[in-house]
Amino acid sequence: MTDSSSLDRVLGFVRTVEAGGGAAELRPYLAEDFQLTEWPHALNKTGSTRNLQDTLAGADHSKDIVADQRFEVVRTTSEGDRVVLEMNWSATLLLDLPHWDSGDTIRARSTAVFELRDGLIVSQDTYDCYYTTPQ
Repeated sequence: MTDSSSLDRVLGFVRTVEAGGGAAELRPYLAEDFQLTEWPHALNKTGSTRNLQDTLAGADHSKDIVADQRFEVVRTTSEGDRVVLEMNWSATLLLDLPHWDSGDTIRARSTAVFELRDGLIVSQDTYDCYYTTPQ
């Protein structure tokens, strides 16, 4: 896969998440052996690793947690089947979390590293830095 088609595929995935896509909408982007690694951050101090089924279930469940997700892609880097996105993320909370209340806008600076194979995303590693003051 060329650099531009890998990047286009990943950006399509991110835009689908942003549009509120659930399992059915996200599944066409992800390989059967997909793995999501969420590295430790303020809301998940131990981090987590999820397989395809857990990731898709989480996508459906996210509609109960956040609304109006936005990904401002600040920088992209791609080489072959590896794509790195640096993004500013925000969403409206639908429940209370540490440091935020329902209705608040939650924000994070995020870097995500994607690996693709045969046009499908095989892995995503995310590094999120949540903050409580607007930038």
